[in-house]
Amino acid sequence: MSFKHIGIIVKPESEDVRVMLPRVIEYLENRSCTLVLDETVNLTPDIDIQGLNIVSREELSNSCDLAISLGGDGTILNAARSLANKDIPLLGINMGRLGFLADVSPDEFEKVLDDVFAGNYQSDERFLLHAEVQRDGETIFESEALNDVVLHVRDVVRMIEFETWVDGQFVNEQGADGLIVTTPTGSTAYAVSSGGPILHAGLDAIALVPVCPHTLSSRPLVISADSEVSVTLGNTRHANAQVTCDGQYSVDIVQGDRLLVRRKSHTVLLLHPQNHSYYEILRAKLRWSEHLT
Repeated sequence: MSFKHIGIIVKPESEDVRVMLPRVIEYLENRSCTLVLDETVNLTPDIDIQGLNIVSREELSNSCDLAISLGGDGTILNAARSLANKDIPLLGINMGRLGFLADVSPDEFEKVLDDVFAGNYQSDERFLLHAEVQRDGETIFESEALNDVVLHVRDVVRMIEFETWVDGQFVNEQGADGLIVTTPTGSTAYAVSSGGPILHAGLDAIALVPVCPHTLSSRPLVISADSEVSVTLGNTRHANAQVTCDGQYSVDIVQGDRLLVRRKSHTVLLLHPQNHSYYEILRAKLRWSEHLT
């Protein structure tokens, strides 16, 4: 795969990005690449972007054959939702803590990009979820999620009640702080901190993970990625509830609203360095390698 038209997506208002972006631009221009920058770069203070082609996310997705993210996993999540429909590969240069998705070190980005342009890299196809909230039979909210779709309490510590159905079959009715519908990608995020299973990134599965369930017998459930999940909000006991996608897009919901979650038809292709190891990142992020004292 040949890459000549490069889109750059950055974490807004980041001092690290302000320092790193000129280095990345210089490298790509020296390779005679055509560059487009996402318009969120305008939110980064004190950065020289004169003469650069700054466009909307839609224009960027229509004009590049490789996207580079400068930020953390949150920046990757944001980019993936807008790029998946265009089948544009995505590479993440990590500007924060070690990331599950953004795994290229700033100190090694030139070597990694040399390898990528030479065709020496690992590719990793991930599926997304499509979430839809219906009220009185009409859709009031739609979004995609690479990590998870979460039904949760908003603002106060109160339990909500909801019914869950999978492929038209009733699963259960429960009271909890919420429910996480997670992809394998998101299984190491909010879901794992709520007691959910770690799903290998290559699995074709979805996990339903209750958040602080009222009954101790409530357990996470792993289902086929081809399943459709339906959750209807019941009595909120004077609490406010929301549906949130990837922790970035939310909508308030009320009793009787219905959340539908299914696999999105398009996937996102993540690029990794040649030496990328899923298990090595798990060991580092979850501190599996720490010695007992």
